[in-house]
Amino acid sequence: MRPRIAHAFEPALRNLQYVKRRMRPLAAIAIVGFPLYYYVWRDLFPQPYENLTLRLIGAALFVPILFFDRWPAFAKKWLPWYWYLSSLYALPFFFTFMLMKNNGSEVWVESALIAVFVMVLLLDWLMLVLQFVTGIGLAVLVYFLSADPATLGANYLTHLAIFSFAIAIGAIANYDQERIRVEQERAMLATAGSVAHELRTPLVAIRVGAAGLTRYLPLLLESYDLAQRNRLPVPKIRIAHLHSMQGVVSRIEQEALHSNAIIDMLLATARFSGGNAQHNTPCSIAHCVESALDRYPFREGERRRVSCALAADFMFVGSEMLMVHVLFNLLKNAFRHMGSIEHAAITIHTETGTRANRLIFRDTGTGISPEVLPHIFTRFYTSSTTTDDVSLGAGIGLAFCHDVMHAMGGTITCSSAKGQYTEFVLTFPPP
Repeated sequence: MRPRIAHAFEPALRNLQYVKRRMRPLAAIAIVGFPLYYYVWRDLFPQPYENLTLRLIGAALFVPILFFDRWPAFAKKWLPWYWYLSSLYALPFFFTFMLMKNNGSEVWVESALIAVFVMVLLLDWLMLVLQFVTGIGLAVLVYFLSADPATLGANYLTHLAIFSFAIAIGAIANYDQERIRVEQERAMLATAGSVAHELRTPLVAIRVGAAGLTRYLPLLLESYDLAQRNRLPVPKIRIAHLHSMQGVVSRIEQEALHSNAIIDMLLATARFSGGNAQHNTPCSIAHCVESALDRYPFREGERRRVSCALAADFMFVGSEMLMVHVLFNLLKNAFRHMGSIEHAAITIHTETGTRANRLIFRDTGTGISPEVLPHIFTRFYTSSTTTDDVSLGAGIGLAFCHDVMHAMGGTITCSSAKGQYTEFVLTFPPP
């Protein structure tokens, strides 16, 4: 049940990435607006009821949000829920309560409709409905506790019907985000194909040139050395440059292979939509890991930083090609986050069980920030501090890993400590 509940609230957490950049200006408006309009509705355009205490509570709730980047690391993971709690108070609760206390005046009807409009803009459909129901329910409860219930007339039910209709339309309109996601995927696929086509041609030329250099460069270097020893009038080449040219061919070849592998990864990631795109067959996890390590275009010194313990091999039903690309993505991310950390390493090991089998992929790199960790498997999620697959275009690498595991009936989870480690656990059902 808990995984289902967590999955239901994923859109709410994902929605925060779009709101996050607007949090400070919205918080500033709330901090200034709550006390300012106490003066407006009490002195400039007097209304039947005002409450400074409620307004100061609303302003105070948004002060921490103004400085959310200074929150301690353990508290930042609660930022989404604190934001939703503050907006619950500031929008549906406050405006509904004030509407009732002001006897449904025209000013507060218009204000409440503006609050509904802001909610539609800021919230996903689930949080929109939950906040609407919870906020109005709390406002009615507080109103009954602070006033004569007999004063709540049919006029309020009319307002509630109008607001409910606005919320329903807003919730349906939020499904437009799904259309945006589909268009993003189409654009990603088109871009991936175009990039692959444009890059493969020069890469072929580079590899052909590297093949020519492999054949003739040693002869040219030998001829230069012979001319130098016989004091022939040839331009002098510095020794350091001579040494660098001796290894340049292998480096060109390695970088061309690495670039081709990244292009293959990009295409596989962009084209996979989460369905059974590949024919599922029984596969050995140890063979998949070994194949990935054999084919991955390691740069100099990278391969020796990877250690494996694959004695507990197990079979799963899926696609070996897709699993290899999952491991490619994990390797690429790990190496990028390990960077120049001297003792950072990658360990891959397997565990078997009666109900499920697991592959554990762990690196001791820079780790993932707590506020980013809940979003790393979200397709197209990116931020300035994200550890998602930014290098492939828009945060699609780990989402690809998640979709592949889900298509095979498995799961992938991640735990991390900033500055210490990142660990991915791939869980496979028994074949």
